[in-house]
Amino acid sequence: MTQRTAAERARILSEALPYIRQFTGKTLVIKYGGAAAADAALKDSFAHDVVLLRLVGMNPVIVHGGGPQVSHLMRRLNQEPRFVEGLRVTADDTIDVVEMALGQVNKDLVTRINNQGGRAVGLSGKDDHLLKVRKLDLDKRRQSLGNKQEADPPDLGFVGEVEHIQPEIINVLSTQGFIPVIAPIGVDAQGDTYNINADQVAGKLAETLHAEKLILLTDATGLFDADNKLLSRPSTAEVRDLITDGIIQGGMLAKIDAALEALQDGLHAVHILDGRTEHALLLELFTDHGIGTLLEPETQS
Repeated sequence: MTQRTAAERARILSEALPYIRQFTGKTLVIKYGGAAAADAALKDSFAHDVVLLRLVGMNPVIVHGGGPQVSHLMRRLNQEPRFVEGLRVTADDTIDVVEMALGQVNKDLVTRINNQGGRAVGLSGKDDHLLKVRKLDLDKRRQSLGNKQEADPPDLGFVGEVEHIQPEIINVLSTQGFIPVIAPIGVDAQGDTYNINADQVAGKLAETLHAEKLILLTDATGLFDADNKLLSRPSTAEVRDLITDGIIQGGMLAKIDAALEALQDGLHAVHILDGRTEHALLLELFTDHGIGTLLEPETQS
């Protein structure tokens, strides 16, 4: 190692130190999905970073999606994936496929974290009544977002929204040094299984756990305006205008919905990061410049 290389590494560690001090003992809820959950190198990079966060004293809680894996398995079973406003239509013959694919993603991620020296435990919303859900009201969701849609909302099937979180199992695991890895599957009052958008699960968990931050990994560099300019720190009012104008749509709409609701209910910060960037978590948390888009409550923006 040259003297210059050694000096650069020392500078990086020095820059990270105040952030490590700031977040030690704090809970970080991280939504993991998209390309980061499909590329082997990115999977291992993410697992490495999560273990590092745990080793320096933070409490990462992972909620994963698995959209590409679910769609792939559906097509193998001659089912064509359909989406409405970024949400997967989940018929009664689809929910078992969704649960199976998400279970595979869950165990793969748990294994990779453990192989990096962590102590990950896989969960779904069915474990210890973690996620109680009700059927998603799409019309109500549209109204809350100011998303003007003239057509009547279609029936999404077994797509749920979080009604209640029972966090004891997560608190116990985190206290004992484990890293919870959660699949977004929940159960309603009648015992029916529902698919839940992973971004919404992450947002609700961040609220319930009084997390320091919610971090949403996606397949975009961040949030963009109408001129395709990256918005590094937009106000919530600006974000709502982008929704009304139809600039934010599809999968990003679900992320923004979860982010705005979490901020409204008391969360301090939501980060939208490009999960295709190696070590995106470390770049955002431990460097002065950061990457992606940061959303904060109106009083802080």
